[in-house]
Amino acid sequence: MDLLKKEFASRLMKVKAIKLQPENPFTWASGWKSPFYCDNRKTLSYPDLRNYVKLELVHAVLENFPEAEAVAGVATGAIAQGALVADELNLPFVYVRSKPKDHGLENLIEGELKPGMKVVVVEDLISTGGSSLKAVEAIRKNCCEVVGMVASYTYGFDVAKKAFEEAGVKLITLTDYDHVVEQAKETGYIKPEHVEVLNEWRKDPANWMKL
Repeated sequence: MDLLKKEFASRLMKVKAIKLQPENPFTWASGWKSPFYCDNRKTLSYPDLRNYVKLELVHAVLENFPEAEAVAGVATGAIAQGALVADELNLPFVYVRSKPKDHGLENLIEGELKPGMKVVVVEDLISTGGSSLKAVEAIRKNCCEVVGMVASYTYGFDVAKKAFEEAGVKLITLTDYDHVVEQAKETGYIKPEHVEVLNEWRKDPANWMKL
C-alpha cells in the first residue's frame, strides 16, 4: 500500500495539485489556516490520471468493502469520483449534500437508496472529517448501512482519526500527508525551510497562526 501512496503523491505533484503558500495561507471550511493544500480534484482534468484514481478507488472498494451494494459521493468534491467508481462497479449511485436543498423536495441525499442497502462512501479528501461523517450520518438516517469510506487523500489529523473511530467507520485512502511531504522533499517540490513550516503547522493545525 505504501508504494501506491508514494506513486499517487508523485502524480498529484506532477499536475501541481499540491499547493504550498506559507506567506498567504489557505482558509479551510473548518476555519483552520493552512500553508498546505491538496487540490486532488484537479485529477478530473487529466484523463489518464482520472482513470488511475477511479481504478485505484475501485480496487480499494473491492478489497475492503466487497459487500457494498451502492456508492455514495460526498458533495461537492467527490460527486464525480463517486459516480466514476459506481459506474465501474455497476452499482447504484447517490450523492450527499452538505445541507438539504432549500427548494423542491429539499433532499439531502440525491438519488435513491433502498432501506437496508450496504453503502460505501467516496470522498475526495479528509481534513477534520466533519463533513465526511455528516454524510455517513445522513445515510444511516436513511436506514442504510455504511460499510466504509474510500478517499483519495487524508491529512491524517488525530481529530479525524478519533472521529472516524467513534463513528465506527473504516477509512481507506490512496495517499496521505506523510507520503506527499516525503515525496515533495525527495523531488525538491518543496524547499527545506518549507518542511519546517509544515511541521509546525502539523503539530497544532487548529491554532496555527492564531495570535
